[in-house]
Amino acid sequence: MQVIGLGQNTYQNKFAVAQNMNGAKKPAVEKTGSAQGLSEAEEMELFKKEFYAEIDRIPRDRTIANVAVQISEEAFKNMKADPEYREQMLSLIRRDMTGSVAPAPDCSMIIRVGATAKDYRADSWSVYNDSEFYARSQDSFYKKTSNKKDRQKELLAEFLKKRTQVKRRRRELMKEKAAKAQQERSRLAAASHAYEANIMTEERF
Repeated sequence: MQVIGLGQNTYQNKFAVAQNMNGAKKPAVEKTGSAQGLSEAEEMELFKKEFYAEIDRIPRDRTIANVAVQISEEAFKNMKADPEYREQMLSLIRRDMTGSVAPAPDCSMIIRVGATAKDYRADSWSVYNDSEFYARSQDSFYKKTSNKKDRQKELLAEFLKKRTQVKRRRRELMKEKAAKAQQERSRLAAASHAYEANIMTEERF
């Protein structure tokens, strides 16, 4: 992410080139990245990193536990060539990621960005159907999940560990109790044997 600043300059330069003297917007034809010695593939990689950083700065609404953004290569090409389209898609993503997904308290969301604005789509559902989210969000450009599940796993692990310790201690206490009971029975048996032996000795005399 250290190249974000350079990516923004590249984008801003292209946007500036796209303005004519009257302020009308034209497709950017000058490749500032190439002027800086970057190949088309490197320019696109830089553009994607910048766009990723933009998405990552968007705060998720508290009702959205998991979110994934899928962007087609055609969409990237169009956004790179058309700053207005880029800003439009970023605005839609921001709208959906910061909006409340009521009435469900915790939802998963998948956003799809296509070649045109008509291809944009955002779907959400309850986290209780998370298997669908993880299945459909494979290979997403951007993906963030809630830490709740990880924390629940930690709490469960702690609980199981403590329960195991308690069970082990109970077994140890039961063994100690059984050993003491056996010692007491042996002591009583020895005392009884000694008493009976003493009685038999007295009867002889």
